Amino acid sequence: MLLAVPNVSEGRDRAALDAIGAAFAAGGARLLDVHSDPDHHRSVFTLAGEPGSLAPALASGAAAALERIDVTAHPGIHPHVGAVDVVPVVHLDRRRRGAACAEALVAAELLGTGLGIPVLLYGELASGRTRAELRRGGPGRLAARLAKGELTADFGPPQAHPTAGASLVASRPPLIAFNLELAPPATLQDARRIAAAIREGGPGGLPGVRALGLELPSRGDVAQVSCNVEDHHAVPLARLVAAVRRHAAVAEAEVVGLPPAAAFDGFPDDLPVRGRRTLEDALSSA
Repeated sequence: MLLAVPNVSEGRDRAALDAIGAAFAAGGARLLDVHSDPDHHRSVFTLAGEPGSLAPALASGAAAALERIDVTAHPGIHPHVGAVDVVPVVHLDRRRRGAACAEALVAAELLGTGLGIPVLLYGELASGRTRAELRRGGPGRLAARLAKGELTADFGPPQAHPTAGASLVASRPPLIAFNLELAPPATLQDARRIAAAIREGGPGGLPGVRALGLELPSRGDVAQVSCNVEDHHAVPLARLVAAVRRHAAVAEAEVVGLPPAAAFDGFPDDLPVRGRRTLEDALSSA
């Protein structure tokens, strides 16, 4: 079994998200989870399927997203370059790494040639090129880089799609998206300062941790440190919480998607977590 975790640039229109989720399922995947956020204006779908079934399912859901999302009019705070923004195929162990790489490449071909979205590979399929360097400057900047020949699409047309932008495709092990909301009176500036300190490369930064400081208008302008943990064995979520707490009090945490249960080893009992559902929970009830 493989997983896929497509992220789409829509977090507010429930009818659109229901249609996209239904298209993923109709294409042959099991829909394990959907996480939507109106401030990030983004939704994360978690799909499961056997090799050979996920790529067509991803194309089916992407086609539904193209009909409903115009990335040129996108007010969300999360960095993005496309309507179907990132499409990682996930292997749960090294034994399935080859199958995940092959599935990701088939999905890239279906999105690129089949749907007309320029696809750029990242991670181990692109010699370590990161999402962050491709996203920098947003969809307009990426479109300009494609137009000038500074970047070349790995699949699909050479120019950005007029409403869907571009899609970033990868194969990777599990990644944990985890957000920490700071207690008042912490500000956006505090969140940005903390994110710079704890991310890899920062002073006292954690390996494989990417972090941004954001503000959430729908939650009363709460300051948030939004993180991706690339290796939950090296940095369990308890270690990330401790690192943030050295700088500010944390009021609440949020899981985006389905982390493996091991990511919560040693997690503090005094911190409430929204969406604390594990991959194992979802698979056992699917």
